[in-house]
Amino acid sequence: TIHLRVLESSPVGTAIGSVKATDADTGKNAEVEYRIIDGDGTEMFDIITEKDTQEGVITVKKPLDYESRRLYTLKVEAENTHVDPRFYYLGPFKDTTIVKISIEDVDEPPVFSRSSYLFEVHEDIEVGTIIGTVMARDPDSTSSPIRFSLDRHTDLDRIFNIHSGNGSLYTSKPLDRELSQWHNLTVIAAEINNPKEMTRVAVFVRILDVNDNAPQFAVFYDTFVCENARPGQLIQTISAVDKDDPLGGQKFFFSLAAVNPNFTVQDNEDNTARILTRKNGFNRHEISTYLLPVVISDNDYPIQSSTGTLTIRVCACDSQGNMQSCSAEALLLPAGLSTGALVAILLCIIILLVIVVLFAALKRQRKKEPLILSKEDIRDNIVSYNDEGGGEEDTQAFDIGTLRNPAAIEEKKLRRDIIPETLFIPRRTPTAPDNTDVRDFINERLKEHDLDPTAPPYDSLATYAYEGNDSIAESLSSLESGTTEGDQNYDYLREWGPRFNKLAEMYGGGDSDKDS
Repeated sequence: TIHLRVLESSPVGTAIGSVKATDADTGKNAEVEYRIIDGDGTEMFDIITEKDTQEGVITVKKPLDYESRRLYTLKVEAENTHVDPRFYYLGPFKDTTIVKISIEDVDEPPVFSRSSYLFEVHEDIEVGTIIGTVMARDPDSTSSPIRFSLDRHTDLDRIFNIHSGNGSLYTSKPLDRELSQWHNLTVIAAEINNPKEMTRVAVFVRILDVNDNAPQFAVFYDTFVCENARPGQLIQTISAVDKDDPLGGQKFFFSLAAVNPNFTVQDNEDNTARILTRKNGFNRHEISTYLLPVVISDNDYPIQSSTGTLTIRVCACDSQGNMQSCSAEALLLPAGLSTGALVAILLCIIILLVIVVLFAALKRQRKKEPLILSKEDIRDNIVSYNDEGGGEEDTQAFDIGTLRNPAAIEEKKLRRDIIPETLFIPRRTPTAPDNTDVRDFINERLKEHDLDPTAPPYDSLATYAYEGNDSIAESLSSLESGTTEGDQNYDYLREWGPRFNKLAEMYGGGDSDKDS
């Protein structure tokens, strides 16, 4: 006897064990074939012969259930496939064994009583009404309690809810078949002790129609009547629609809300009606527009009805009944500008105003600033000039002020490049007497020069050279006149030619007097 174990959750085809018969022969004589010949598990298990290993592999043939049966017994037979006829008398060449298979329990998820559920409910039920119940159980021997819930991904509007204990499905919001005729829900059943073990089932809810909508005109009717219309003339054919969907189909009835002396309604009994005139001739100058209330009702229960109003314009027509013109008041109503057109016109006007404002602002910014903001703001820029007498030591003849704009010349101001002093009026200094010390004379002249406001500034560069340098006659200054007799000898003047004879006589005569 062989004992095997298998989990109840093992899928079909799972190998649960093997059996092997021994044979002393070799080759073909050792080949064995296995089969199940008896037992209470012949419908639940199968055996396959492995040619390579000469073993019989037992597999699951149908789904197992621990709660239904926990032990199966099989009688397995092994037989040689090749038997030499000469040795038949030694047979039979087969053997049997008993295999017992134990089913082990596995914690299984809940099982619903149906593979799917379909519930039907009228759209006018009150909130909280139970529309159906789903049932599930724990297939395990422990029979754990079940908790029910709705997959909210299938009920985003939260129109339905479910009792977590008994699986009752009820409404939490009003239903409307015209908005949604079907609701496809998913209910989840999970074990309370082991929430990971759960099962899902589809629940289909069909909303049944209730006559809660009134019929109305199928389209907007632009109706007119000719001024020369005759009694009984057809001016419009109308129809209706209804959002409801009764079982017997739609059936509408048309009538006037009140007796009208100008028009009448004739029901065609095919969900359409005709609007006919009742008098001869209309005058658009007296009445340009007529309003005709039409009552539309259905045949379902409870009966629903509504009143639609036709606007009938009075127009001038040709002999064929074609509209030519209507009154101004009648034309403005259908031919008026739509809201979209008015919005587009307003947007265009606003954009145009913005463009004009931006253009004016840019034009204002492009104006150039004036070169001279005021007459007082004048700059003196000297690019190039030549000084008359340039190169000479006497350059006082040049005055830069002569190049300035006469209109910008203000009153003469004091010089700012020297320390302000009291204006010194130059005066002619008498020639110093012969006995005046030369040093005092020079210091006095130097002081006069320092106080002279017309002198060049103290930081100017003055160039000078000693008088008589590089000259044959050398310096003529009396400062360098010597007091020795050698220095007073002017005989060399006679050697300079006729031009210096006069000087030679003057200075030469002085020497004669001195000698005498």
